[in-house]
Amino acid sequence: MTMMQVHVRKADLTQSVLVEVQVSPLPDDAVRLAVESFSVTANNVTYAVVGDGFKYWDFFPAPEGYGIVPMWGHAQVIESRHAEIAVGERLYGYLPMASHLDVLPGRVTPGGFLDIAAHRQPMSPVYNSYTRLAADPEHDPAREGERMIFAPLFRTGFLIEYFLRGADWFGAEQLIVTSASSKTAMGLASVAKTLSPTIRRIGLTSQQNVAFVESCGLYDDVVTYADLERLPVLRSVSVDFAGNADLLARVHRHFDAALAHSALVGMTHIEARSASGAGEPLPGPKPAMFFAPDHAVAFFKTHGPDEGGKLVASAWRDFLAVTEGTVAIERHSGLAAAREVFAAMVAGQIDPAKGIVIEP
Repeated sequence: MTMMQVHVRKADLTQSVLVEVQVSPLPDDAVRLAVESFSVTANNVTYAVVGDGFKYWDFFPAPEGYGIVPMWGHAQVIESRHAEIAVGERLYGYLPMASHLDVLPGRVTPGGFLDIAAHRQPMSPVYNSYTRLAADPEHDPAREGERMIFAPLFRTGFLIEYFLRGADWFGAEQLIVTSASSKTAMGLASVAKTLSPTIRRIGLTSQQNVAFVESCGLYDDVVTYADLERLPVLRSVSVDFAGNADLLARVHRHFDAALAHSALVGMTHIEARSASGAGEPLPGPKPAMFFAPDHAVAFFKTHGPDEGGKLVASAWRDFLAVTEGTVAIERHSGLAAAREVFAAMVAGQIDPAKGIVIEP
C-alpha cells in the first residue's frame, strides 16, 4: 500500500511536492486512518512559519528541508490492530496534508484517545488528541465544514478571552485586534461580545476586507490599518494576529502608556513578519506570546474535561449562530488542490469570506 503526502519546502512555503510513500505493515495496537477532509486556513500558515521553533514540523516527519503542514479535519479508521478501535469509526483531530496517517492510540475513552507515538510526546497533548465522533456532543454532521474551518481557531479565541477576562482585562476599556478578518480574531471578538460586553472591540483590517469584517457584526468599530492613528487613546489591550512588526510598532507608539497588555498570537501577514519595526524598543508593555495549547491545558485542569467542554461548546454554538452565512464553504478534491490552496493562503490571496475544505 502507498499513501500520498504533500511536502512543503521550509525555505519557501509556496513551493511543495506531492510524494507517494510506501506504507509499512501496521504494528500491534496501531490504527491506520484515511484522511477524509481538512480545512486550510491562515492558522496552518502560522504552523508552517513557526514550525521549527514550536515543533509543528515534528508531528508528521518529512525529508530534510521539507515539512508536512498539520491540518484539522476528519478521518476514518480503515485498519485497526487496537482492541478498542473499530474499522469504520470516524474521528476529528490533527491530521497531515496527506491521504493517510498511522496513530498509536493510548488513554482510550468512549470520547477519544491520544496518539502516544514516541515522536509526538514532546508536543502538547492538545494536538495529540483525537475525538471519536460517535460519542462527541459537539459533532453535527451538517456542520463538519464549519468545525474544520473555525473550531481550532475559535478555541484559541475563546482561550484568549478567558485569559484576558481572568486578568480583568488589565483594566482596559477596549480591545484592539489586528487581522480582524482572521478566523481566530473573529472567535475572540465573538466570545468577548458575549462574555465581556463592556469591553469595546476594535477590528483592524486591510481596506479590501472592511466590508467582510463589518458584515460579521462582531466589532464595535472596524478601522483600516491606514487609519489606525485615528483611534481614541484609551486604556487598551491589543491582540496581534498579523505578525507584522511595523504594524505592531504603530499600535505601541499610538497607545503608548495607555496600552495595558500586548499579546502576540498569529502571523497572517507573512510577508511583513521581519519588517523594520522588529528589534526596535517599543513603548508600552513588552509583547507577550500567547501559546494556546498551554492555556488549554490550564483551562481544562481548572474546569475539568466535562465542565470545560460545556463552556467551550456553549460559546461555540453562540459563535456559529452569529457568523451564520458570513463564510462560504468551498470544497476542493485532491491533494494537488491542497498544494495550490496552501500556496495561495501563504501569499494572502484567499478571500476571508471563503472557507476552504480539502477532500483528499
